[in-house]
Amino acid sequence: MIHFLVMGSLLGFSAGIAPGPLLALVVSETLAHDVRSGIRVALAPLFSDLPIVLVTLFVLSKLSDFHSVLGGISLLGGGVIFYMGVKGIRISGVVLDMGNKAPNSLAKGVLVNILSPHPYLFWISVGAPTMTRAMEVNTGAAIFFVASFYMFLVGSKVVLALIIGRSRSFLSGRVYVYTMKCLGLALCGLSLLLFREGLDLLGFL
Repeated sequence: MIHFLVMGSLLGFSAGIAPGPLLALVVSETLAHDVRSGIRVALAPLFSDLPIVLVTLFVLSKLSDFHSVLGGISLLGGGVIFYMGVKGIRISGVVLDMGNKAPNSLAKGVLVNILSPHPYLFWISVGAPTMTRAMEVNTGAAIFFVASFYMFLVGSKVVLALIIGRSRSFLSGRVYVYTMKCLGLALCGLSLLLFREGLDLLGFL
């Protein structure tokens, strides 16, 4: 269970502070309006991800006996995580051009998250397969994974909104850059585990 707790925390934290459409909206709302507006946008995944999670879990439950398919999905997940890790290692800061933004809301945050490919790709290739493996251990392991993932995904964005409300240059500073680089290395290590599992399911190990 600790394995899934750590995995959910690492993936959630990495996804929460990585550059993307939702982070850009969190930052723009914080700068254009106030910290509370940024926090409302940060809560969007709690509302938009449930259908994605349920659909991908349903599909994977129907494929539970097809080890070759699950092995391919695990390899895809390893590739996604490795790509995220390399992007983190190579990051040198984030400069967001806010421009003139009209007032946004939680509804717009949900819309941005729904239209972004990131949640779909993550849950199809990494999130749902990991939940399926966790449920094979016990229900608590699956709950640990999902709870830790969303606590760090949403929590990190909330913390960023609070920090950016005080320091607009934080995303281009050393603390953010080195945090992303360390997380990138950890994700690259995690991707190796997914690659190994995929090869095992395909019968190569």
